[in-house]
Amino acid sequence: MMTATSITNHAPYNHYSHFLRERYAGKRVYKIIVDAGFTCPNRDGNKGFGGCAYCNVDSFTPETRKLPSLQRQIEESAARARKNYKAEKFIVYFQPNTNTYADADTLKRIYDEALSVLPEDTVGLSVGTRPDCLDTEKVQLLQSYCHQGFFVDVEMGMESIYNNTLQQINRQCSHEDFVNAIDLLNETPVEVCVHTIFGLPGENREMMLKYIDEINRLTKIRYIKFHHLHIVSGSILGVKYQREPFPLFSLEEYTDLLCEMLPRLRPDVVIQRLFGLSDPEVLIAPKWNLKKSQIQNYIEGEIRRRNIVQGSGFGL
Repeated sequence: MMTATSITNHAPYNHYSHFLRERYAGKRVYKIIVDAGFTCPNRDGNKGFGGCAYCNVDSFTPETRKLPSLQRQIEESAARARKNYKAEKFIVYFQPNTNTYADADTLKRIYDEALSVLPEDTVGLSVGTRPDCLDTEKVQLLQSYCHQGFFVDVEMGMESIYNNTLQQINRQCSHEDFVNAIDLLNETPVEVCVHTIFGLPGENREMMLKYIDEINRLTKIRYIKFHHLHIVSGSILGVKYQREPFPLFSLEEYTDLLCEMLPRLRPDVVIQRLFGLSDPEVLIAPKWNLKKSQIQNYIEGEIRRRNIVQGSGFGL
């Protein structure tokens, strides 16, 4: 387990890119986002219609999702990553919608196909899903790829730890569902990345800080993606916000929250993302009017200026 002291040797927090470099002996590892055409039980009527209130799936998926096959998506994304980022190894990342929302045989066919496109250079499989769309058979399937030597993680939306909030945002699953999914994965080598959203309506700062206590408690969680709430067109919240706007984070306010959270966070948790981005064409608010690199530089600059170290307050 990484300690707060060891984090300070290279960064004030456990950065995902540093983690991958160490894990793969300095190789440049790049995530390839693919769309296998899955839907979501909260869209097709199984759980609900319209999706989670914050969600417009087109707001976070790349142009390659419009390509006709997994093979072309992977080949073209890999070529671009090699050219632009000098990528050497790849993790295939099933991101849009719910990527365990099928029977295990169908999932195996799809995952096998994706992992066979670049067999010499593919090191991992990352699967975005809902916690209520995992079961023992699907967990065993994911575990089988670990036994083949692949790095495998499941990315699940926790979003909020409060069932009242989850109900208000039409999540159609509970925090208990999330904890149960973690329990299914506990005794396996499959790793877990959790996705959180800060700034959901009705939640104050103290409520959001308690997310960290829950993440610390659930020791199976290895990675985290922090997001501030985006209001995007095509979402339920987009309609509500345009009718009656409600408070959202400024960049400065959000950075303050992160600077309070990071010292509380277990030092072994690897941070994949400090903030989220949506396509400017669908983003309604908040509009920080900065490029991704400018936001990253501002947040990291404040973390360093304030001498923030992940885990420095953990257990105190």
